[in-house]
Amino acid sequence: MSSRSPLWTAREALVLASKSASRRQLLAGAGLEFDIEPAEIDERALEDEFLGKGGPVEKLALALARAKALEVSARRANALCLGADQTLSLEGRLVHKSATLEAAAETLAALSGRRHRLTSAFALARGGRLVGEGEDSAVLTMRPLDARAIARYLEVAGPQVLASVGVYQLEGLGVHLFESVEGDHTTILGMPMLKLLACLRREGALAL
Repeated sequence: MSSRSPLWTAREALVLASKSASRRQLLAGAGLEFDIEPAEIDERALEDEFLGKGGPVEKLALALARAKALEVSARRANALCLGADQTLSLEGRLVHKSATLEAAAETLAALSGRRHRLTSAFALARGGRLVGEGEDSAVLTMRPLDARAIARYLEVAGPQVLASVGVYQLEGLGVHLFESVEGDHTTILGMPMLKLLACLRREGALAL
């Protein structure tokens, strides 16, 4: 679809370089129309390169968001391309998505009773060049969970939890897992919307 909502004033279409359902919902909820064209990058290879060069864990999400925006912008030169990424760190160590429910149980056991950080970042590219970016973090404290509680949660939530790096969707059943949440809700969902909208306004793309 074309980016021609009443709020959109840029000449270019907005292209989301992601297949994330939560990011689509956040953009649509803000009244934006957009095309979807997922970036074709090897995230793990880029992660290894970034960290191998001494890049801080806290900046990895932004590095990946930039790479996604630029990759799609190389194919959609006449669009405003939006890359985004989110990382989860536990005491400075990255936690990746779980491939199986067994691995998901291990992730929840590691997060149980502890604080972890979600960092969400975005980058905007036009004509193969970065024109804006932003990031934000939230700190979440998971309540203590024993093996029985973890098994029950995974049984009820089902395989869809594997789509989330922390094995939870806070907007759904994942809310049962937490003692406290510090940070913006949209950051937790994967797109720091207040910072993104401010960036789009600076680019002259929004009428509001």
